[in-house]
Amino acid sequence: MHEVAKLARIALSPGEEEELSRQLGQILDYVTKLNALDVSGVEPMAHAAPRLNVMRPDRPEPGLSQEAALGNAPAHGNGLILVPRIVE
Repeated sequence: MHEVAKLARIALSPGEEEELSRQLGQILDYVTKLNALDVSGVEPMAHAAPRLNVMRPDRPEPGLSQEAALGNAPAHGNGLILVPRIVE
């Protein structure tokens, strides 16, 4: 585990190295169990559950009038929203 921590550039105490070694071992044991399963008849999928698009269809709709858009602007002039200059 020391080499793995060094590659990940993290400092671990001896107790942390021991705990992470145990956890990593458990993960690898579980992956070994998964590799033993016969999945030849299982179709690959991107998600575990079906996903549906819940957004509304993208349709053009009337927008704000220029007056309404400028109504809440702190400053405006010549039909444009005026903002502080940030680039010199």
